[in-house]
Amino acid sequence: MKPVLQVALDLMQLDRAVKIAHEAVDGGADWVEVGTPLIKSGGADAVRTIRREFPDRKIIADTKTMDVGGLEVEIMAKAGADIVTVLGLADDSTIAEAVSAGRKYGAEVMVDMINVPDRLSRAKAAEKLGASYICLHMGVDSQMRGEGQPHDILRTIVQEVSVPVAVAGGITVETASGYIDMGASILIIGGAIIKAADIKGAAADMISSISGKAVDTVLSKKYNEDGLFEAFSKASTCNISDAFHKRGVIMGLMPFIADGVRMVGRALTVQTANGDWAKPVEAIDKAKPGDVIVIDAGNAPVAVWGELASHSAMVMGVRGVVIDGAIRDIDDIKRMGFPAFARSVIPCAGEPKGYGGIGIEVTIGGQIVRTGDWIVGDECGLMVIPKEAAVEVANRTLDVHERENRTREEIKRGSTLSKVNELAKWEPVK
Repeated sequence: MKPVLQVALDLMQLDRAVKIAHEAVDGGADWVEVGTPLIKSGGADAVRTIRREFPDRKIIADTKTMDVGGLEVEIMAKAGADIVTVLGLADDSTIAEAVSAGRKYGAEVMVDMINVPDRLSRAKAAEKLGASYICLHMGVDSQMRGEGQPHDILRTIVQEVSVPVAVAGGITVETASGYIDMGASILIIGGAIIKAADIKGAAADMISSISGKAVDTVLSKKYNEDGLFEAFSKASTCNISDAFHKRGVIMGLMPFIADGVRMVGRALTVQTANGDWAKPVEAIDKAKPGDVIVIDAGNAPVAVWGELASHSAMVMGVRGVVIDGAIRDIDDIKRMGFPAFARSVIPCAGEPKGYGGIGIEVTIGGQIVRTGDWIVGDECGLMVIPKEAAVEVANRTLDVHERENRTREEIKRGSTLSKVNELAKWEPVK
């Protein structure tokens, strides 16, 4: 079949979804999916609304049915869905009942392989049970962990089944054509379209990519360990806090940075005593380019860092300094453009006595920091992201950032923050 672009309306708000869908269709989207969040928030009425808005398009109800397949397909088919999704993890009888109901009420069944251990065997079984489509799906949470795309299994499934194969999960305009080359018939795109400021343009770019034209964008790109500096540099500490559910916020330290300066790097930890600047300065020699020196001075009042240390650190490629204690020379440090965060400022420094250590676990502003953890700072504050969670947090942070960009665009067009999010509708029922 001709390659199909299916736009996934993975939103809570039906009015937003309708507007976004129209822009996506204007950009060339072939099929319109009522995403799982939209079905959960709006029910079958969401499917009816999308059906009325797009009478000439195939409408997909992404119910991800796990049980009672016949009934759920009947509901969605009567609401106007042409295709209903059932999970590959469901029992054979659930898929069979869904297929039977679909034949009765005029809907096809797409079997979603998300989290299926043996996707090839299950795809073959689903085809025998009457499924019209197989969907090879990498879930959002898997994408956030930076897991690789399932290219090899896609090629194999395409060769082994005769029904069209759809792919979903983390597809961008830079990767779309590759899936078509591997035999996918349907590309299911959510974030790379619905988070764009120009949705029509994003859909058109996706069509261009499907046809083999090179298109460059970073929207919905997912990062692995090697790309974390770039990823964390794209978003604010506010975005990180939202993505990390308010964890990792370093409290009580103030940014002493020039306007627009941001700090991103891996922590090199230092523990020292009041005014003892020996270990903080020695850490500069041990730091690697891209490190942030994080100093636990126990909230002591005498400075352990100043302009000369900052200059030395910049020469060595250090990205910034964080001090749970005092700093001095901030006027010079700001002019240098060296990011610094500290609890207090004072003119006097202590003496280099050599107490403490380098590379040990420290506590800064109420947060445990270890060497290798990620530190991000800007004018809004300071965050620590544990190294084990950094890939997932970075990808979730960019998702927050991109969704905010889309919200900002809708506000520019005349909406308000309350209206975009339908706050009144989603307040707790009194």
